[in-house]
Amino acid sequence: MKRHFKQGALALVFSGALFCGAAQAQVMIDMRLITCADFLAMSPADAALSSAWLSGWYNQKIGSTTVDLEAFERNVKNVSKWCASYPKETVMSGLDRATAPKK
Repeated sequence: MKRHFKQGALALVFSGALFCGAAQAQVMIDMRLITCADFLAMSPADAALSSAWLSGWYNQKIGSTTVDLEAFERNVKNVSKWCASYPKETVMSGLDRATAPKK
């Protein structure tokens, strides 16, 4: 439990640092419209922020309340790999497939 708390605190500090700069920009992005090609072409800072948002969306959808930084890194790599194969698909459609109930 202590490790999860430390990871959560680290993620909170990291996201706070990212949002400080983004708050001044006043940019609105509809995450549903980001294609895999768009995601793969993002700057490292934009990709990190988008990945953090997508991770939060995904974890809320599955009901997870923990932060696992190793799993986060692994998931970002998996999404990037999937996106390389499907550049015209939206990132959200891939995450929808990943979070869909298994039949």
